[in-house]
Amino acid sequence: MMSSMTRPTAAKRDERFRALLVSKQLRITEQRIAVLRALSWSRAPVSFPELAERLAPKLDRATVYRNLVGLSEAGLLVRGQLGDGVWRYELPENDTGSHLRHPHLVCVDCGDVSCLPSSAVSLRGAAASRVTEVQLRGHCASCSH
Repeated sequence: MMSSMTRPTAAKRDERFRALLVSKQLRITEQRIAVLRALSWSRAPVSFPELAERLAPKLDRATVYRNLVGLSEAGLLVRGQLGDGVWRYELPENDTGSHLRHPHLVCVDCGDVSCLPSSAVSLRGAAASRVTEVQLRGHCASCSH
């Protein structure tokens, strides 16, 4: 059972999602809210199969896919690829829909992807203005032990 302490946070989050949908002139649907809510719980970009599994059986795979595509095209989700041919989705880091650049760590053992703070990598010189994405490959905390 959900405590009264968590309801305002969940309600506030869902209201923010509704406002984002309205700002992009998209209909507010429970399916869109469910996709946005599931992505808000993720600490790293999520692939379509991972998200479809999380949302099953509430939403079928086709519904999840259509919503990921539509929300990405509207600029409400950030879609990225980490060199493995798998598209992953995440929410922008702020309410304007823009995605602040930040690096990702891809674990070479288990394949997990995690977001790193933008301060984790510093680019200098000409590269700083030309680089659009930084991916680091190494060992996640679980695999490094």
